[in-house]
Amino acid sequence: MSTSAAPGTMSSEDIVRLSREHTFFSWSAQGALDPIAIDRAEGIYLYTPEGRRIIDFNSQLMSVNIGHGDRRVIDAITAQATKLQYVQPAFASEPRARLGAKLAEIMPGDLDKVFLTLGGAEAVENAIKLARHYTGRPKILARYRSYHGATMGAMTLTGDPRRWANEPGIVGVVRYPDTHRWGEKEPRPVAEALQGLEDVILYEGAHTIAAVFLETIVGTNGILIPPDGYIQGVREICDRHGILMVADEVMAGFGRTGRWFAIDHWDTVPDLMTMAKGLTSSYLPLGAVAMRHHIAEAFETKMFYGGLTYSSHAVSCAAAVATLGVYEEDGLIENAARLGTVMRRHHEALYAKHPSVGTHRNLGLFGILDLVRSRDPYIPMTGFNGTSDEMKAIGKFLRDNDLYTMIANNSIHTNPPLCITEEQLAEGFAIIDRALDIADEAVRA
Repeated sequence: MSTSAAPGTMSSEDIVRLSREHTFFSWSAQGALDPIAIDRAEGIYLYTPEGRRIIDFNSQLMSVNIGHGDRRVIDAITAQATKLQYVQPAFASEPRARLGAKLAEIMPGDLDKVFLTLGGAEAVENAIKLARHYTGRPKILARYRSYHGATMGAMTLTGDPRRWANEPGIVGVVRYPDTHRWGEKEPRPVAEALQGLEDVILYEGAHTIAAVFLETIVGTNGILIPPDGYIQGVREICDRHGILMVADEVMAGFGRTGRWFAIDHWDTVPDLMTMAKGLTSSYLPLGAVAMRHHIAEAFETKMFYGGLTYSSHAVSCAAAVATLGVYEEDGLIENAARLGTVMRRHHEALYAKHPSVGTHRNLGLFGILDLVRSRDPYIPMTGFNGTSDEMKAIGKFLRDNDLYTMIANNSIHTNPPLCITEEQLAEGFAIIDRALDIADEAVRA
C-alpha cells in the first residue's frame, strides 16, 4: 500500500509491515516483533483499524491514567497549538505558568518549583544533576529492583537487568538493599532494610553521597509496596546524614495509588521528586523534577548547568493543565482509592481459586499477581529475569482474548486507567481468571 494513501485507510497488516520495515522498536529483537496496530482509543479500550476492541488493563505503560480520548485534553491541546506552539525555555508562557502553580498546589510539603522535561528519564537525569550541584557530592545511591529510565544516567540508576547491556554507565552510582528480595513472598522487615541502607552509607562515607533515589512504589519490577515505616525511615536517615531523598513518582504518581502521589500515603516530603506519565496521561510527552523551596533558593544565585530544547513546551504544558483538571473534575483519584478495594477482592478471589497465584499486591489501581509453581516452598513460575512456556501461553491467551497488560517475569500487572468502572474491572479480571487455568496446570504437574 502506498504511504500517500489518505490517513485512516491503512489496514493492520499495512501499518505493522511499514512500521517494522522503517521504524525501530524499543526493548526488542527486531525480528521477533509482532506488534498490534491500533487505530483509535476511547476510555479503557483500544481499537484496531478493523474495529477489534481490546481492554487496556495496563494504561499502556501505567501512564494513560485518565483514559483514552478525553476531549477536554484534546481540545486544550488543539487550542494551544493554534495560538502558540513553542518558545525556547528562556521565555515564559501562560501554560507553563499555570502548570507550575498547579503542581505547587498539589505536591507534598514545600515542593514548590519544577524543572519541566519531556519525560521521566529526563526528569531523573536532571534530578541527578540537581542533587550533585546542590550538595557538591558525587555519589548516588539506588536499588537493584528498580527502573528509572533508559537514558545513560537513569539507566545506571536502574538496577534491573536492562542495565547490563548498557554498562558501563555514569560513575558514582552505588547500590543499597531493596525492601523485597526476588523469589520471596513477603518484604524484608523494615529495620533490616533500613539497616542495609545505613551500612552502605557507613561504608561509602555520608560526606560523599549526594542523594538516595528510590521508586516510592517499585513499578515494572513488581509493584513492590514498601512496608509501613520504611519511607519514613529513609527520610530520617537522609536527614541525619545531610543526604537528599529523591522519590521517583513517574509511574506511581497522579492518582495511581488513590492519592496524588504515592509518597502521600506515608506523609513524607522528599527533597526532589520526579514525575511524568500521568502528568499528561501520555497525551503528549512531559516530565518534571520537583524541588523543595530551599533547594530552589540555592540556585537563585548560582548557575544550574542543565537545559533541554523542549523544556516547558507550551503545548505539552497545556495538556498537563487540562489533565490535572480532569483528575479533579471526574474524581479519578477518589475512584482509584475506592476501586483499590475492589481490585484487592478480585486478587483475593483469584488467589483462593488458582494455586498458581502465589501472592498479590495493590495500592489503589497499582496492582500485580505473582505466579508460582508452588506456594510452599515458594517457587516462582519463572527464574529471575526469565520467562517460561506457561507465562508465554498466558500472554498469548490474554492477547487472543482482547486484553492488553504487562507480563513480566512471573507476574501479571493489573494497572487499568483510573476511569475504569467496577463492571469493566470485573470484565478484565474474568479474562485473567480463565488465563490462570494455564498456570494451574504447571502447579498440578
